[in-house]
Amino acid sequence: MPTLEEKSEVRLMKGNEALAEAAFRAGMQAYFGYPITPQSEVIEYLMAEQPNHDCVVLQAESEVAAINMVFGASGAGARVMISSSGPGISLMQEGISYMASAQLPCLVVNVQRGGPGLGTIQPSQGDYFQAVKGGGHGDYHLIVLAPASVQEMADFVFEGFRLAEKYRNPAMILTDGALGQMMEKLAMPVKGSLPYPDTSSWATKGKQKGRERNFITSLFMQPEKMEEVNLHLQEKYRLMEENEVRYEEFDVEDADVLLVAFGLVARICEKAMQLAREKGLRVGLLRPITLFPYPSKRLAELSSKVGMVLTVEMNAGQMLEDVRLAVEGRCPVHFKGRMGGMIPSPEEVLEAIEAALEKQHIVLQR
Repeated sequence: MPTLEEKSEVRLMKGNEALAEAAFRAGMQAYFGYPITPQSEVIEYLMAEQPNHDCVVLQAESEVAAINMVFGASGAGARVMISSSGPGISLMQEGISYMASAQLPCLVVNVQRGGPGLGTIQPSQGDYFQAVKGGGHGDYHLIVLAPASVQEMADFVFEGFRLAEKYRNPAMILTDGALGQMMEKLAMPVKGSLPYPDTSSWATKGKQKGRERNFITSLFMQPEKMEEVNLHLQEKYRLMEENEVRYEEFDVEDADVLLVAFGLVARICEKAMQLAREKGLRVGLLRPITLFPYPSKRLAELSSKVGMVLTVEMNAGQMLEDVRLAVEGRCPVHFKGRMGGMIPSPEEVLEAIEAALEKQHIVLQR
């Protein structure tokens, strides 16, 4: 992520627009997308500002067309981004899977809305499975960053491009409609502070004297070769898990109760944690920043020191599965969720903490 020295003027911006401006400053060379609420401001801002930048910005005829344009631009060595919301990201899954197999970098932005189906335009976290488990076919992962502020909406553009290019793998910013529409003060990263990678080893090129063609494909007809590709990908994901896990902690040292939440909900849980401590309840918070790779090791360590874990999400319990896998029965795991575009309040989270403690107390008494 950009350091303080790599940030310039302070501005008041909407999350979607901050992300779009950051993309220009990160040296994005091409953007392909299609409008869908609640992320339409991304493409609108890029279209309006494109004449001031050396960058291709194109509205494709569909999300399917857009992701394949991203495939082509990345294959030519361009730093390229696409953005959408849940239904549009669903249409892109085949192309994203192709890019993961072909080992091409790009940045995908999902400004989540409530689902399933067309659902609602209100914010949600219901695309966690789609993002983290590989929404397309085959054994692959995206690098997934979950911002919790407008500042991080901008910063993670730089980080997303950097990680995508480092590992030659699609990266995703998984945000939501509330953060996309929210206006906050931020320090905008400095234009040109993210260097371009050397693409000579992977960008497509024609046959010339002294160099071989570089073919880009995700099709490997021989099963031995397909397994070889898969094994290489799995090793790459292992390196991500070893080197790229990011998380944030709040008051975990003395916590009896550990909240686990990502994105916007983590901010709500910060306030709930404060309310709980005012009532004498020792509550801490672990906020995963990378949803893949997931901070499983740190969560496992913390779960051995607390009396219970409460996972809070704007869905039916998707990250909950990863929390349970990390905790491995060391302590009880409870869940508080809202769906359909509903956002939990800090008071609701506090009530869930108290209810879980009461339930656990009754079980212990038995």
